[in-house]
Amino acid sequence: MSAVDDMEAAGPRVSDDMTVEVALSVMASARVEYLLLSDGDDQCTGSITLPELAVHCGSSTYTDQIQLRDVLADRLPRSASFPSPSPCAVSSPGTRST
Repeated sequence: MSAVDDMEAAGPRVSDDMTVEVALSVMASARVEYLLLSDGDDQCTGSITLPELAVHCGSSTYTDQIQLRDVLADRLPRSASFPSPSPCAVSSPGTRST
Protein backbone atom coordinates (compact mmCIF):
# COMPACT_ATOMS: atom_id res chain seq x y z
CA MET A 1 0.00 0.00 0.00
CA SER A 2 1.36 3.46 -0.87
CA ALA A 3 1.50 6.53 1.37
CA VAL A 4 -1.38 8.02 -0.63
CA ASP A 5 -3.48 4.94 0.13
CA ASP A 6 -2.58 5.28 3.82
CA MET A 7 -3.67 8.93 3.86
CA GLU A 8 -6.98 8.14 2.19
CA ALA A 9 -7.60 5.31 4.66
CA ALA A 10 -6.75 7.61 7.57
CA GLY A 11 -9.40 10.17 6.68
CA PRO A 12 -9.40 13.92 6.14
CA ARG A 13 -6.86 16.01 8.05
CA VAL A 14 -7.97 19.49 9.11
CA SER A 15 -6.71 22.37 11.24
CA ASP A 16 -7.66 22.34 14.92
CA ASP A 17 -8.81 25.96 14.61
CA MET A 18 -11.69 24.87 12.34
CA THR A 19 -15.13 25.48 13.83
CA VAL A 20 -17.36 22.58 14.78
CA GLU A 21 -19.91 23.72 12.18
CA VAL A 22 -17.37 23.52 9.36
CA ALA A 23 -15.99 20.21 10.67
CA LEU A 24 -19.46 18.68 10.60
CA SER A 25 -19.84 19.86 7.01
CA VAL A 26 -16.47 18.36 6.05
CA MET A 27 -17.42 15.05 7.69
CA ALA A 28 -20.73 14.97 5.84
CA SER A 29 -19.09 15.81 2.51
CA ALA A 30 -16.33 13.24 2.97
CA ARG A 31 -18.75 10.68 4.45
CA VAL A 32 -16.44 9.96 7.39
CA GLU A 33 -17.01 9.46 11.11
CA TYR A 34 -13.83 11.23 12.29
CA LEU A 35 -11.23 13.83 11.32
CA LEU A 36 -7.51 13.96 12.00
CA LEU A 37 -6.46 17.30 13.51
CA SER A 38 -3.33 19.37 12.85
CA ASP A 39 -1.97 22.41 14.65
CA GLY A 40 -0.55 25.57 13.08
CA ASP A 41 2.74 23.79 12.39
CA ASP A 42 0.92 21.02 10.49
CA GLN A 43 1.72 18.57 13.28
CA CYS A 44 -0.98 16.01 13.99
CA THR A 45 -2.61 16.70 17.36
CA GLY A 46 -5.19 13.91 17.46
CA SER A 47 -8.61 13.08 16.10
CA ILE A 48 -12.23 13.98 16.71
CA THR A 49 -15.27 11.80 16.10
CA LEU A 50 -18.76 12.61 14.95
CA PRO A 51 -20.28 11.45 18.28
CA GLU A 52 -17.91 13.78 20.18
CA LEU A 53 -19.00 16.73 18.05
CA ALA A 54 -22.66 15.79 18.39
CA VAL A 55 -22.36 16.00 22.19
CA HIS A 56 -21.00 19.54 21.93
CA CYS A 57 -23.66 20.63 19.44
CA GLY A 58 -26.35 19.50 21.87
CA SER A 59 -24.83 21.41 24.78
CA SER A 60 -26.52 24.53 26.17
CA THR A 61 -23.14 26.31 25.97
CA TYR A 62 -22.65 25.59 22.27
CA THR A 63 -22.04 28.48 19.84
CA ASP A 64 -21.07 28.46 16.19
CA GLN A 65 -17.67 29.92 17.16
CA ILE A 66 -16.43 26.83 19.05
CA GLN A 67 -13.27 25.46 17.48
CA LEU A 68 -12.14 21.86 17.38
CA ARG A 69 -9.27 22.64 19.76
CA ASP A 70 -11.89 23.80 22.29
CA VAL A 71 -13.63 20.44 21.97
CA LEU A 72 -10.32 18.66 22.52
CA ALA A 73 -9.66 20.72 25.64
CA ASP A 74 -13.07 19.75 27.04
CA ARG A 75 -12.79 16.10 26.02
CA LEU A 76 -13.73 13.54 28.62
CA PRO A 77 -12.07 10.12 28.66
CA ARG A 78 -13.18 8.15 25.62
CA SER A 79 -16.12 5.86 26.05
CA ALA A 80 -15.65 2.27 24.96
CA SER A 81 -18.75 2.69 22.78
CA PHE A 82 -17.06 5.21 20.45
CA PRO A 83 -14.50 4.05 17.91
CA SER A 84 -11.03 5.38 18.53
CA PRO A 85 -9.24 5.87 15.22
CA SER A 86 -5.47 5.85 15.34
CA PRO A 87 -4.62 9.54 15.23
CA CYS A 88 -1.76 10.51 12.99
CA ALA A 89 -1.13 7.01 11.69
CA VAL A 90 -0.33 8.45 8.31
CA SER A 91 2.90 7.65 6.48
CA SER A 92 5.01 10.56 5.32
CA PRO A 93 4.71 11.35 1.63
CA GLY A 94 7.20 9.36 -0.41
CA THR A 95 7.37 6.44 2.03
CA ARG A 96 5.82 3.07 1.57
CA SER A 97 4.08 0.92 4.16
CA THR A 98 4.92 -2.75 4.40
